[in-house]
Amino acid sequence: MFVVSQKLIRYFVTSRNVLMYGAAMPLKEDTVATLKQFDIGDKFSYLPVLPKASVLVPLFVRGGQLHTLMTLRSKELRTGAGEVCFPGGKRDPSDRDDVDTALREAQEEIGLPPDHVEVVCTLFPVISKKGLLVSPVVGFIEETFNPTPNPSEVSDVFAVPLEFFIREKDHYATHGVAGVIGTLHSFYYRDPASGNQYHIWGLTAMLATLVAALALKKKPEFDVGFDFVDPLSFFKKILHKRLSKL
Repeated sequence: MFVVSQKLIRYFVTSRNVLMYGAAMPLKEDTVATLKQFDIGDKFSYLPVLPKASVLVPLFVRGGQLHTLMTLRSKELRTGAGEVCFPGGKRDPSDRDDVDTALREAQEEIGLPPDHVEVVCTLFPVISKKGLLVSPVVGFIEETFNPTPNPSEVSDVFAVPLEFFIREKDHYATHGVAGVIGTLHSFYYRDPASGNQYHIWGLTAMLATLVAALALKKKPEFDVGFDFVDPLSFFKKILHKRLSKL
């Protein structure tokens, strides 16, 4: 009788998975486990009632690297026209929570079905320049997802490697900007697929840098002004400072 050891079975299963999925599966699993540690849960349930909004930070693995999808807002919009951002928007009365808002907005803006998103975590809320309490929701999507932008809201959708947001090469910092606590970060990204250049700045740049540093477990090459070992304390401080001025 031929007996196959459990160790040998695990070896063949692992080998099969590597052949089928390449490096994407372990990278994704490792990233999910890392980001889940930063999920806020109900840590900010004590906050006063403020107008709320959510953004979805969609991650996927391509060529063995983590990427995110970003959008270029339509120039016809009344606010934020022509700016780069993550899919997202204000909470609707029908939304159950921040995740619901982020998924609904992503479907409306780029045609991403909510059930095609593996929600990983909700990160620390931040207050936008318009006084909205913005919650970043991070989730994984399939690399094969093909966006269908809503032309009334989005003029373009493009992918950026997360590694880009921790390198100093295309990073610019501005200090002392009115209405901004701390440094205003910005990046210029040229999409190799289209040749288009995008200016990523403000809240979007900060969130992209935060997610990149947490997911990649790497400190950015430039000064971001907070400790990535305990980012929660920094964001709490900034949040309370902004709340005191509202």
